[in-house]
This record gives sequence, C-alpha cells and structure tokens, in this order.
Amino acid sequence: MDAKVLIPLDDSPTSAATIDYVLAHPARFASPLILLHVIDVDKLAYRMIPDFQLNMVKERARQSGEEFLAEQLQRVSDAGLQARTRLETGSPRKVIPRVAEEEEVGMLVIGRSHAGEIRDVLFGSVTNYVLHQVRCPVLLI
Repeated sequence: MDAKVLIPLDDSPTSAATIDYVLAHPARFASPLILLHVIDVDKLAYRMIPDFQLNMVKERARQSGEEFLAEQLQRVSDAGLQARTRLETGSPRKVIPRVAEEEEVGMLVIGRSHAGEIRDVLFGSVTNYVLHQVRCPVLLI
C-alpha cells in the first residue's frame, strides 16, 4: 500500500492553490489522500458572549467544516484520486503535526502564504511551525 498524504486545508487562497496543484498533477498523488480541516478554537473564543451562543457558533463552524471538506472531497474524487476527510478542532499548529503522527503519513502537502519571511519571523506561521514539527517529508506549495 502507498504511503498516505496529508493535506491540511482551510478556506484561504493558499489552500485553494494547494488543492489546485494536487488536482493539476494527479499522477504525483496516487497515494491515499487525507484532507484535513482544523476548526481553530482560538478564533472562536469571543469575550462577552454567553456560552449557549458560543456553542451555537462552534456547532456552525463544525457544520461549515464538514461542508467544506465534502466539497473538497468531491473535487478530489472527480479527479480520480482516493481520499478521505478528517475534521479536527484545536490549534492548527498543534493539530496538524499530531494528525500526521497518528495517521503515519508518508508526506505532508501544505501551502505557504507568500506574505513575507519577515512576517513569518515576527509572527510565525502555521506552515513554518508545522515544517519543524512533523517527521515526514513536506511538499510546500
């Protein structure tokens, strides 16, 4: 069996470019793909919002994540690639390396924002952090 390929995705232009690259080169990605979407709970933590409303926001984020993954899975399947989805909650910086380890992936394919290296040094980036935490080869798009 081929090694699994993990592809973390969100609704950013960087992720769109990543999945577009994979779909443009299906022969390079014959391995089973795992499409990962992480609901960033830190972005959902608002102050002064009652718990019941925060729970509604979290539930809607989960539903949106499932819909997003279903759309991406359909695109990948239409290209003739094998894939499955995985929806997680937490900090993407922590979740992506954990999932890569749990799934024993052979490669991580992740997009990198081209906002600038100085910005990455000052503020960090999920991609930069993940690059240094995973134990598998990484393809940067």
